[in-house]
Amino acid sequence: QVQLVESGGGLVQAGGSLRLSCAASGRSFSNYAMGWFRQAPGKEREFVAGISRMSTTHCKDSVKGRFTISRDNAKNTVDLQMNSLKPEDTGVYYCAADSGARHFGVSDNAYEYDYWGQGTQVTVSS
Repeated sequence: QVQLVESGGGLVQAGGSLRLSCAASGRSFSNYAMGWFRQAPGKEREFVAGISRMSTTHCKDSVKGRFTISRDNAKNTVDLQMNSLKPEDTGVYYCAADSGARHFGVSDNAYEYDYWGQGTQVTVSS
C-alpha cells in the first residue's frame, strides 16, 4: 500500500510558476506509474500529467510546454513543475499511483489509479 501527500499549492498570478511535490510512503515506489490530476469547481477530475515506471511522460495537451512531471525513486517523490500558469489551471491537484502499469505505460484514466493523495489547492488569479 502507498500513502501519498501533496504539497506546494498556493495562490499565484497568471504567468507565474508553482512546483507541486508528492511524497510517497510505502514500499516499491518505483513499481508504480504516477499521475497528477486536477479538479476545478463544478467540473470532473481530469488528467494533467503522468510518468511511467521507466520515467516516460505524458501530458494533457493544454499543459504541454508549460508543465513538466518528474520523479525521484530514491526519494519516493514525484513533482509537477508548472510554468506560465493560467486562470484555467485553477483547481485541486491530486497525486495518484497506478500499481498495474507496464514499464513504459502511463494512463490518463483516473480509474486505473489505485491510490490518491488528499489534494493541494492551486489558484491562479488573472
